[in-house]
Amino acid sequence: MMTKSFDELLDLAKVKGPKKIAVACAEDKDVLTAVKNAVDLKIVEPILVGNREKILEIADEIDFDLTDFEIIHEEDKVQASRIATSLVSSGKAHVLMKGLVDTSIIMKQVLDKEIGLRTGKVISHVAVFNTDTYHKVFMVTDAAMNIAPDLNQKKEIIENAVVLAKALEVERPKVAVLAAKEKVSPKMEATVHAKELAEMNKRGEILDCIVDGPFALDNAVSKESARIKGIDSEVAGDADILLVPDIDAGNVLYKSLTFLGNAKSAGLIIGTKSPIVLTSRADNDEAKLNSIALAVLMAAK
Repeated sequence: MMTKSFDELLDLAKVKGPKKIAVACAEDKDVLTAVKNAVDLKIVEPILVGNREKILEIADEIDFDLTDFEIIHEEDKVQASRIATSLVSSGKAHVLMKGLVDTSIIMKQVLDKEIGLRTGKVISHVAVFNTDTYHKVFMVTDAAMNIAPDLNQKKEIIENAVVLAKALEVERPKVAVLAAKEKVSPKMEATVHAKELAEMNKRGEILDCIVDGPFALDNAVSKESARIKGIDSEVAGDADILLVPDIDAGNVLYKSLTFLGNAKSAGLIIGTKSPIVLTSRADNDEAKLNSIALAVLMAAK
């Protein structure tokens, strides 16, 4: 199935949900608004951890009836993050969501050996985009977690994204490994990695997807650009997953799509036992709701 919009993903999440979501430090208006919207769509049932008084105050302000939902009072942000993470690691919740707390605090709990969500795999961020200039929903990874991944880390970042793609019902996602040019140059590590990852895929070391590269961004997303440059590839112009060379390239691409390209977006931390909704303060309610929907689909998978 080729998903063309977030509306389709929300419809799919309605079928797969509802899932329990534990929100760490839930006393945040944007976060609670997104959770309320997800509750209204019947895709989640929240457990809210944080300052009860502030949570109820915000809920009243946004007309969010919390009568049927559990609130765990904890004013300390570290402890609230710890409780929310424990709810997920113990199986009482399916998804973890960051509220009004620094990413470093919640990730410390996620990585905790006792109550954390580590699997031994690389933990990575996947952003999902829907833009008027591309014919389907696509992913960018990794724009937020791994600074300068080596070859094996990139392999695992692809594998994480493939799991999410399958949860979105893309059975054999096409992975474009991005660099600044399409030809392999020993002076440009990203191009060497791209070639090696494509060969690993052909050898059956990266499964359930088609990996090719190196691609410059234009020929990864434009068949016409690929044709002009003489690139013959199943992935060219039809990529489902764009693997960026490092966090700088990923961050610039992510923000270019969001702020200049007017793209709709969502994001998740994956490679963990359960998906983590870890949105930015700059993300709007819609992006947060879309991210929750992604997490529901991932948890259902």
